[in-house]
Order: sequence, then C-alpha cells, then structure tokens
Amino acid sequence: MTNPAPSAAPSALLTLVNRTFDGLDTAALAESLDLSHADLARVEPTVGAALAAGLTDSGATLIRGTGALAHDARVAAALGVPLLLVIDDAAGVGKLAVAEAEAAGAVVAATLTATELADAGHVRSALAAVAEEARPVMSPEVFERRLAAQAAAVGARIVLPEGDDDRILAAADQLLKAGVARLTILGDPQDVAKRAADAGLDLSDAEVVDHRTDPRREEFAAEFARLRQKKGVTLEQAREQMDDVSYFGTMLVHTGAADGMVSGAAHTTAETIRPALQIIRTSPEASVVSSIFLMVLPGKLWAFGDCAVNPNPTAEQLGEIAVVSARTAAGFGIDPKVAVLSYSSGASGSGADVERAVTAVETAREADPELAVDGPLQFDAACDPGVAAKKMPDSPVAGQANVFVFPDLEAGNIGYKAVQRTAGALAVGPILQGLNKPVNDLSRGATVPDIVNTVAITAIQAGGNR
Repeated sequence: MTNPAPSAAPSALLTLVNRTFDGLDTAALAESLDLSHADLARVEPTVGAALAAGLTDSGATLIRGTGALAHDARVAAALGVPLLLVIDDAAGVGKLAVAEAEAAGAVVAATLTATELADAGHVRSALAAVAEEARPVMSPEVFERRLAAQAAAVGARIVLPEGDDDRILAAADQLLKAGVARLTILGDPQDVAKRAADAGLDLSDAEVVDHRTDPRREEFAAEFARLRQKKGVTLEQAREQMDDVSYFGTMLVHTGAADGMVSGAAHTTAETIRPALQIIRTSPEASVVSSIFLMVLPGKLWAFGDCAVNPNPTAEQLGEIAVVSARTAAGFGIDPKVAVLSYSSGASGSGADVERAVTAVETAREADPELAVDGPLQFDAACDPGVAAKKMPDSPVAGQANVFVFPDLEAGNIGYKAVQRTAGALAVGPILQGLNKPVNDLSRGATVPDIVNTVAITAIQAGGNR
C-alpha cells in the first residue's frame, strides 16, 4: 500500500530575523508545501494595502515577507496566518523576535534556520500545529475591510445631502470604487461634476440630484405637511422646508428612494437629527434616539453608548439604551455582553446613581430576558477578568463585557474620547439607533475615512431593516 500524499500546508507568512533573503528560495519552498507563492514586498507597506491585495484569495499561500519583522507580524495577524521566522543560530535573538511578533498579535509557528527551513515535512508539521490558533486579529484595518465587505453585500442606496463639501465627493469616489453602496448626492450636477473632475474623482456611478429643481419637491412637501399637520405646518411652509438639504434627503429615505442618509460634515447634529425625528420617527420599541460608538482596539471590538445624544437619560431610558445598543452591536459581529457602568460594582456602593443603574438593568432584562446584561459595574470590573473575579465573581458579564452603557452623556463622551486618544482606538460613530430607518451624523471635522466608514455602517443598518 502506498502512503497518502501529505496534505497542503495552511497559508503562512515567512519573515527574517537578523539576516537577508540571500540563499532562501521561497518559491521552491512554497512548491514543496503545495502552496501558492506571493511577495509582500510588492505591496504598499501598510496593513490595509496588504489586506486589499488579496494575498491568500487564490487559496493556501506562502507569503514572502518584507523582512521587516514588525510590519510582517502585523500583516500576519491581520490576515490570520501563522508566521515563520527564519533566523541565524542565535537563540536569544529568536526569543526576542517571537515576543515582538506575538505582541503584534501574530501566531508564530516556528523559528527556523535556513537548514531547518529546507525540511518541508518539518515546516508542514509546524504550520499544522498552529493552523486552528491563527485567526485574523481585530485592528482598524481588519474592521474597515470587514465593514466594507458587509456593506457591499447589502447593496443599499445612501443619500449624501452635502454635495457642496469636497470631503463628501472624495469619500463618494472611494465608496463607489469599492462597491460599498449606491449613492445619491445632493448638489448642482454641473458643479459637482466640475469639482470631481478637477480633483480626479470618478462619480459617474453616483446619482446627483439638485434638490432645488427636483420634480419630487411638491410630493415631498405635501407628505411633510401631512406628517406635521398636528404641529400646524402648512403646505407653503413645507415647500420652504424642502429647500433644506437635510429635510429633502430625509424625505428620500422616508419615501424609499434611499435606504439611509449620512450628513453632518457641514451641519450640526441637531440639523441632522431633527428632520429624522420629524419624518422618519422612532421605531416602535424605542422611546428615544440614542447612539453607540464602535471602538476598535487591538484584538477587541467594543461598543460604547450613549456618547452623543442623551444628556441625562432616566433609569428606564438607560435600560432601553442597553437593549438597543446590544442589538446594534450584534449587527456588526459582536456577541453582546452589556455592562451598565457606575462608580460602584454590585452592592459595594449606594446612592441615587447606583440605584439608577440597578433599575436600568432590571428594565433591560424585562425587555430582553435573553440578553447578557449586568450592573452596576465599574469599568475595570466590566472588562478585566482578574478584577471581575474579585469584585463580581458571579456576574454573567463582568470581566467579559463588550457593550458599555455609560450613565450620562458627559461620562460617555469623555470615556470614548479618552480611549480613542490614549489607547489609539479607532472610534467609529456616532451610530444613531432607535429610528425607523438609518440616519447617521458626522462630525463637522470628519475625515474622508470617517465618512466612508459611516456610509458603510448606514448601509449595514439598512440591510438589517429589510
């Protein structure tokens, strides 16, 4: 009986420690392992570019790294492939290199000399031993790639009412090239086309609508007057209101001409949210509009709420925010474990603020008995298993929370910005929740990547509404 042929090794990234690629035939090694071969040095030296290059799209691949350990380790972690370290005979250096690679989130399959690397069976065994352990590690680049792919699968149409802002046009160019969403841009078509051409942008696949001359103005005005008739809004007033791009854009969403809207690059939060509250209105299960930020940290994806909308929520509103935030977070791949935060953990403290957290948890559990939610919890008890074991050993959430509900807007806004600025987190949001259809607000200081991410999020929310 003949021995079965060895199975192909999993994908891997090969990099160097204190040596060069001289004498290493990585293409021949890939062939001996039944792997495709790719060269990371041919890709722009960023993790995002490495992800976009599709290095493993054709199947199991041996990726020849750049030889820069820090970069190669970050790429391996983002791709979720094990790392092979090729070293000279220097055990101490090898240990330091492994520690550096693991600190970047990479799984090291083996440290090998050039002689050991030539033994395909040995390499194959080393890779097989860690194949299940190596998984993509959360990072801003990994998150943004997943976000874009998830949004593209929805195929939503998003309206961008601020076509006068060049950042909107630049973001639209990126969104259309990546197929993240179909776009409707409000603005003068000739002006938008000229500015796009001057900036080298391709907006040919976008629908550009001049809200001042669009034939739907009268229909939208009549519908707005109907919606607001109890507030005394006349048809003439409604017609004037359609001069406002935020109102016209919201009407596009309301009537189904668009699936969601992103605004705020040139408008205040109130100017974005007010039309949504008046036209789209809150969903049946929500009494208030609230928000979360998705916080992307190395190896973690958390949700913080409410950091943008409600200054002083009641206990009942906090409970509702906990439930709605969990549902929003679940739409982005988080298995929600919700901590209602306070300065006290469990029964360690007392006072009105602690009682408010207790009532919020009770409200949340009544609304969703299956939800993993607990509080009051201090932040360290919520996220640190060691602290949780001492302070809240019987909690179903303590030590493993990933959705954090802050007691008020002041605490939430400080909290998300503190993590963003001191831990280098990518803060994506605010993501508005509680509306019948998605409308999201940008900061007036929003960057082009901020706009791209927010459009992708809005498209995903629209998919959840279908």
